[in-house]
Amino acid sequence: MNSGIIRKAIVAVAVSLSIATLATSISATSVAAQSVNAKSASLPQLGESGPEVTRMQQAIVARGFTIKGGIDGSFGPATQVALKSLQKVAGFAPTGTLDAKTAKFLGLVDVAPLSKSNFPTVGASGDAVWSLQQALINNGVQVKGGADGKFGLATSIALGKFQSLKGLAVTKTVDESTAIALGLLAAPVQKASAKKTVAAASAPVIAPVVAVAPSTITIDSLPVRGQKSDNVRALQNALINAGIEVKGGADGLFGVATSVSIGKFQSATGLNVSTVLDAPTAAALGLIPSLAELGLPTLQAFPVQGRCGFTDTWGAARGAGRSHEGTDIIGARGLALYAAMDGTISKMTTGGALGGTSLRLTAADGTYFYYAHLDAFAANLANGQVVRAGQIVGYLGSTGDTNTPHLHFEVHPKGGAAVNPYPILKAVDACNVTELLPQP
Repeated sequence: MNSGIIRKAIVAVAVSLSIATLATSISATSVAAQSVNAKSASLPQLGESGPEVTRMQQAIVARGFTIKGGIDGSFGPATQVALKSLQKVAGFAPTGTLDAKTAKFLGLVDVAPLSKSNFPTVGASGDAVWSLQQALINNGVQVKGGADGKFGLATSIALGKFQSLKGLAVTKTVDESTAIALGLLAAPVQKASAKKTVAAASAPVIAPVVAVAPSTITIDSLPVRGQKSDNVRALQNALINAGIEVKGGADGLFGVATSVSIGKFQSATGLNVSTVLDAPTAAALGLIPSLAELGLPTLQAFPVQGRCGFTDTWGAARGAGRSHEGTDIIGARGLALYAAMDGTISKMTTGGALGGTSLRLTAADGTYFYYAHLDAFAANLANGQVVRAGQIVGYLGSTGDTNTPHLHFEVHPKGGAAVNPYPILKAVDACNVTELLPQP
């Protein structure tokens, strides 16, 4: 396992993140301190539990820090130790207390709206820039270096990408249309003219039927905290229809109230209480098709441990006229590979021209999973061996026809033809879980 390499990479990234400077004047410092204290009062404290603690723990783990005992929604000594480690790496005072600065670093602070008078520009720094960067990230646009509060080249490039995706003028600057599209500025309200008002008063008017914008939610566009859109409104309405109150109603803004409501729904339906709209929650709310509706199996464990990434490459062209029949999960060499379901190791191959070191795991109903490009099999793994979901079966590598360490993962329901595994993997995505699963 290359845990040392992974931890060094995480430390390098964390240390490179810039922290916005505090105002130097006495008065500004006083105001800043008051703001921090006011915010800290609403942040999870040691001894507390609940959805906000869960969200904090997830953010800590996502940045490569292990919480002994896992994400349990309880702010205890183990979480405090992990928080201290993160603060030390980030260059903060390692207090073990979730203060405003640490919460902002973890992405736990709500994105503040902008006004036309404070649109950030190139070279600016501070909270307005941070809000802009975080809004871009929340809308699915990567900002190289993360939300560091500094408006440089990376932020300009991200703005241009967002504007292009939304069909806006690609200026790479913040204008009114861009701010509205990012959810950072309210759209202007169209006022009726006096002439039209008089006309309306002179004759009965039948109110038009207002069409509700249809949900365009997909497994790749699940709403996230900080967004403001019709998809968020669809999420809120789905929660309300399921009997879960959303404080403030279906306002289209994904804030604390929506997160809390998601957590309540997850708790009521036996789902993992993350307060985040993940694929299983979206399916349970009827926002996306469930795997059962698609006729696809549900994994009992995500096949790769630790930091990784994957996209939908089903059907992509490969050499010799072949097309891609799996999903490539890219990560560091040596990451543990887990059995995705209870089953039997039905085939083990070394030296394959295409798949290199590979194995086949077959479940009780005949569904089998093909793992390719392994660096090595787990110690003492044998053909015909019965394994449990989450058991380590090998290690990620680049054997066979590839130069990039990754797992090529195929799914063959009931032993038939391969199906696109992307939605199956997306439903249990655990690429940010760095802590090893308990071994059977």
